[in-house]
Amino acid sequence: MLETTIAGSLPKPAWLAEPETLWAAWKPERGDALAEAQRDAMRLVLMEQEDAGIDIVTEGEQSRQHFVHGFLETLTGLDFDNPKRIGIRDGRYQADCPRVIGAIARTGPVHAAEARFARAHTTRKLKFTLPGPMTIVDTVADEHYGDRATLAMAFAALLNDEARDLEAAGVDVIQFDEPAYNVYMDDVKTWGIASLERAILGLGCTTAIHICYGYGIDANRDWKAGLGREWRQYEDIFPVLAASGIDQVSLECRNSRVPMSLIGLLGDKDVLVGAIDVASAEIETPEQVAAVIREALEFVPADRIQPCTNCGMVPLGRDVARAKLQALAAGAAIVRAELARR
Repeated sequence: MLETTIAGSLPKPAWLAEPETLWAAWKPERGDALAEAQRDAMRLVLMEQEDAGIDIVTEGEQSRQHFVHGFLETLTGLDFDNPKRIGIRDGRYQADCPRVIGAIARTGPVHAAEARFARAHTTRKLKFTLPGPMTIVDTVADEHYGDRATLAMAFAALLNDEARDLEAAGVDVIQFDEPAYNVYMDDVKTWGIASLERAILGLGCTTAIHICYGYGIDANRDWKAGLGREWRQYEDIFPVLAASGIDQVSLECRNSRVPMSLIGLLGDKDVLVGAIDVASAEIETPEQVAAVIREALEFVPADRIQPCTNCGMVPLGRDVARAKLQALAAGAAIVRAELARR
């Protein structure tokens, strides 16, 4: 009950990439030295999660610079050498994105080796994250398919192949990251949810979707400032997710303006309740974490709640991230003890 987990990424050690920097360049630039450093970092973050008391761990995305590009970099049909600057997340900000110049395909498994390594170095449940098809479509410049829905289904098929490889490698939970879900609500109801269903087709492991309002960067802060006193975008898409085949929904709750009552719209889904604010270096107390969990319990039963982080933690300092993980586990333990006494 109340198993703790994280949304995915963790800070990279200073010897692997520049600290507290999104999408930082690798310090060992390539080859065996980089691969060894990434494996060392995976081993380290798994241990730190276990030491903090996290129940469902991840490899912390230590082998990825970017949560979307990390999957795309090995695919054919994409041009990374000549990117195009486009507006993404409905024009919230500009980004240099790879161009889709032909039919996309995998040349082989992308992350299976990382998953096997992580599986060999922890006995706890293992989660692995992948970008969702809608968010991928919003993070590339399409010059081939000509239709976002068609492109999403093409990516979804590749994601499904990748997810099957991860499941075979021993991954217990596969999570698809979809920050685009709170931007294109009408599209979610049509091709967005259809592409997600294609991505999870035939999987026997637990499947999850992570939706959020983004990292604590200026473009996101400015956007959120105009969303009003309550963020009710999820009201449109939670019923669609409730009717889908996905098992879990991960979202931010700590320091969020999303009304907690909305999680009641998720039907029988497990809810990964974000009780750690990743946009702030302030360390939550265990009691603050417990308070978020207690509020969630008013709308979802305890056996369907997993205390979690709001989003990835890669931009934070390692000491801050460690302390936040410890607070997450301690806060969940407080509520677990309370429930046991009832």
